[in-house]
Amino acid sequence: MSDILDEAYSIVQCKDCPWYKACATPMRFTAEDIQRQMQAANLPGAAQPDIYNQQLIASMASAAQNTLVEGCPVFVERLRSNPRLAQRIKEMMQNWSEG
Repeated sequence: MSDILDEAYSIVQCKDCPWYKACATPMRFTAEDIQRQMQAANLPGAAQPDIYNQQLIASMASAAQNTLVEGCPVFVERLRSNPRLAQRIKEMMQNWSEG
């Protein structure tokens, strides 16, 4: 009986989620966002970045946007609690073009 209640709770929790049907999205931020974070953390070179540092920050922003994902807390918890589900999704993505 508790399995049925857990499943029902999961469905209701998902439908009430503001992320509904958009469980994962690429993180969006710019070089300026990274610059502000560096300034807030008082990192060396953050106050007056030279051209090299500006290029480095722009590269970091571009690379991070291609690798980081922002995810719905419900979706993330489901992946953490069920490694087989995460592995299955990973395999589906790796074989995407074959299907």
